[in-house]
Amino acid sequence: MPTQIEPLVPISEFPVAQTCTYINAANVAPMYRPAATAITEWYQDVAENGSNHFNEEAEQTVFDDLHHQAARLFSASPTDIAVGSSTTELLSSLAWAVMPNKNSNVVSTDVSFPASVYPWRRVANHTECEIRLAGSEGDTVNPERVKDLVDDNTAVIALSHVEFRSGQRWDLHSFSEIAHRHGALLVVDATQSAGAIPIDAPGMGIDAIATGAYKWLCGPFGAAVMYLAPEIATRLDPGLVGFRSQVDIWDIHTDPPDYPQDASRFEFSTMAYGCAEGFAKSIEFLVDTGIDRIFAYNQVLADNLINGLISIDAEITSPQNVVDRSPIVTARFPRHDIIEVAKHLKRNSVMVALRGDVIRFSPHLYNQIKDVDRALNVLSEMP
Repeated sequence: MPTQIEPLVPISEFPVAQTCTYINAANVAPMYRPAATAITEWYQDVAENGSNHFNEEAEQTVFDDLHHQAARLFSASPTDIAVGSSTTELLSSLAWAVMPNKNSNVVSTDVSFPASVYPWRRVANHTECEIRLAGSEGDTVNPERVKDLVDDNTAVIALSHVEFRSGQRWDLHSFSEIAHRHGALLVVDATQSAGAIPIDAPGMGIDAIATGAYKWLCGPFGAAVMYLAPEIATRLDPGLVGFRSQVDIWDIHTDPPDYPQDASRFEFSTMAYGCAEGFAKSIEFLVDTGIDRIFAYNQVLADNLINGLISIDAEITSPQNVVDRSPIVTARFPRHDIIEVAKHLKRNSVMVALRGDVIRFSPHLYNQIKDVDRALNVLSEMP
């Protein structure tokens, strides 16, 4: 029998959860309603009043709330946080700052999302450092394959905390120990985990971890945050610099920048500031709800989904053991064409993602057991 659980949050805060069966947070999560309101109000104010309210002081301090909330998310300090427009932007600036040299290597996997690897590939085109990718078995990678690639010339281990296609979750503490044993950095893309899985960045020994807002964090496109360990932040020259790269952003000159002595040195220019304000609201909501509670809740949804999929002869392709799993569940349907399965689900307003030869389900805190049951019922009706 399916496990019954009480809803974790008011569904009214996520309208799409009332209009369809939305099990697709790993693609784009619906935005927390007060976050969307904050963004709309900010843009309306600027549209109608220009800089009358969003003046120089407001622009100087515009990231303060997001620094605070992101620090709560990563169990860090506000001074350890940098704000940007996307994970890719932040990781690219970091890659140019680290700039591994010709004699060094960067270790990752061949199933990582491009944003985790491409910044390092671009730097490698310039410095000729080696990119080493651990090979996959299907959609997952044996952690030992990654470890075997690390040596004393490794500059960076770059991982996606949770892999986008399979939902495989990496033991970051274990990899930070390996990285530091060899004098390397552990750099993490948390876009598929932040907001759904507890992250203690300092406690895990992570050197840098970045995430966008629009997936499990229920925020907007156009905003992202990065945690940098203090000893890393203060010794790196950011790869991207601009007028915000100063301690005092209004001390405008073309002399070499006087970088802040914290992670905010990676904040370099204007951006969609209203999105940053909305992002702070969504993180606050999730952290107040409790990331550990969200993780446990989502795992119950995933368990019910896995058990139901097995009962209709689906082949589960995502990890199922406690250490490696995440809320992402992927499956093949051997008796059906996978494209037709995706179309059938969409026609019946069950929103999931087709990723290669698997269907990816990603339940989140606004889902309920009835959503899982409906998805399984629709699948069981496949001709």
